[in-house]
Formats: sequence, structure tokens, C-alpha cells
Amino acid sequence: MRVGVLTGGGDCPGLNAVIRAVVRKGEEIYGHTIVGFRHGWRGVLEDETVELDRGSTRGLLPRGGTILGTSRTNPSKVENGIEKVRETLQEERIDALIAIGGDDTLGVALQLTRAGSPAIGVPKTIDNDLSATDFTFGFNTAVQVATDAIDRLHTTAESHDRVMIVEVMGRHAGWIAMYAGMAGGADVILIPEKPFDIDEVCETIERRHKHGASFSIVVVAEGAVPKEGSMVTQSGELDAFGHVRLGGISNEVQRAIEDRTGFESRVTILGHVLRGGTPTAFDRVLATRLGVEAIDAAHEGDFGKMVALRGAGIERVPLEDAVSEPKTVGEDLYDVAAVFFG
Repeated sequence: MRVGVLTGGGDCPGLNAVIRAVVRKGEEIYGHTIVGFRHGWRGVLEDETVELDRGSTRGLLPRGGTILGTSRTNPSKVENGIEKVRETLQEERIDALIAIGGDDTLGVALQLTRAGSPAIGVPKTIDNDLSATDFTFGFNTAVQVATDAIDRLHTTAESHDRVMIVEVMGRHAGWIAMYAGMAGGADVILIPEKPFDIDEVCETIERRHKHGASFSIVVVAEGAVPKEGSMVTQSGELDAFGHVRLGGISNEVQRAIEDRTGFESRVTILGHVLRGGTPTAFDRVLATRLGVEAIDAAHEGDFGKMVALRGAGIERVPLEDAVSEPKTVGEDLYDVAAVFFG
């Protein structure tokens, strides 16, 4: 078999570990040829490929980013894009395509499957908002990076009697904010799933300071919104999948807190720092397991599936289940975190 591999959407730690696993088992156990498409779906549209083998994937396990490159190109927005993708796969004699990405990337894989092209999905997003899998690789690393940053901010916040607002990624789901905020001992956590009242936020901080605290840590997901809907700053620009580029909510929160409480406040936006660097041990193992299961599925002809972590095992689920709706933070987890607010 000739098996194609691509990485789409935002980069994240663990992508190279998936590629390595696909190549190692695909080439050495099954005897397949692995073909990498450069720069996500753009590489398929433009037929930009690179041969992948054991030599070219050696040393990838701890390496961040993706050796194939990535993009947010959406074939659905290109005239006859899906057909062009199918033509490239036919010209390259690809028997199966493994698409590694989030809901957008896997959504295109689902379209290909419905059009008759053999595709398999591997879930990738630091936001952890893909349905049908308990965790996505990259999430654990992002949470660890954010937690380390919060730990460091604790000391400077305490030294200067400041309120520190930390903004993390999370467009529609606040998983990173929740996990990092809980792990880092945040006093307030703001997430997209639960619109916040800025007056209540300020009251929480003031109550904390009245009880003897000299500083506070507020963790904000980039997609968090106030109940009144008047504080979010967005560029208005859209990517190829129609998503607004977010940014600025933490600065609005900082100004509101300082104006209403009088406490000196500062903002730290972690942004793309969360995507970079070497993956944690958890993400290396998860990515490796997902990569092996993906090439197994390709070898067996089990197309139209996404490999997923369910409990302690790796399973195959329909691509439809993976992209049906985003996985968001539930009330139960928020209630646990809220015990420690203020």
C-alpha cells in the first residue's frame, strides 16, 4: 500500500510522534510506502509530497511542531477543491490517507470518505475539544506549559501585590483554562462555556484581598465572554474555515478589574507559546499509540474512522462522531474549580 499522511490546522506537540509511529509500523511491519503531504490540505491540492521512511523520521519523538508543515487551507473553499484532492490522491496512487488534525481537518477527511476516498483521522488539538475521544495529544503539554507559567506568575504577583491575568488558548472550550487554572491555583477562571459577570469577578478578588491575600491570579480562555457581551475584542478577520481570530479579552478584563477595584493588574498572554516545544511524556505515548492504531486501520481497510482514546484503550470511532459537535467543559468540573475561587 501507499499511505499518505498530512498534518492540518495549528501545530502542536506530538504531531511528529504520530508521523514516526505511522512510518515505523507501516514500513517495517507491513511493508507499506508512506508519503507525506506538505503543509496540510494545501500540499494535497498542490501535490507537494515527501517520502517518509525510518531514516527521515529518526529522532522525532521529542521534537515539537511537524516536519511536514501545516496550514489552515480548506479545500471546501477552493473551486472543485475536494475533487482536486481526490485527483491528487489518485495520481499519487494513495491507497489510504491519514489526516492528523482537529475538527476542521477531520471534517475534510469526512467529506473525502463520503466521496469515496479512503481516509482515517487522528485527533489533534491542544484545546481538547474534539468529541469521541477522552483526550487529544498536545493538550497535556499545553496545560503543563500554562501551569508552569502560572506558577511563575504567582511569585511576581505576590511580590508586587498585583492581580495577574493569564490568557490561554480556547476558542469554544475552556479545557486548558480549567486544567491549568486548577493546577496553578487560580483564584478566578473564565471560560467560553460560562459567560462571566465582571462585577462578580471583581467582588471575588476584593473579598479575597479583604481576607488577607495581597494578590490574585485570573486565568482567562481567549474565547471567554462577559454576560453583557461588551468587552470582547476581535479583529474581525476570518481564517479559511470561517473562524474569527480572537484576542484581547484579557486586556479588557485587566482594565475592568483595575478600574473597579483599584488593584494594580497586569496581563500575560501565553498564546502560541502553548503550541511550541517538546511534548510531555503523556503526549508522546498517546501520539505514538494513536499513530500505530491509525496505520493498523489503514492496513485493515477500516476507513471513515478516527482513532480515539477511550478510557485506557485506543478505539476506532466513526469520523461523524468526532466532528458532530465540540466537546465542552461540563458544569461538574467548573463547580470543582469554583470551590477554590477567591
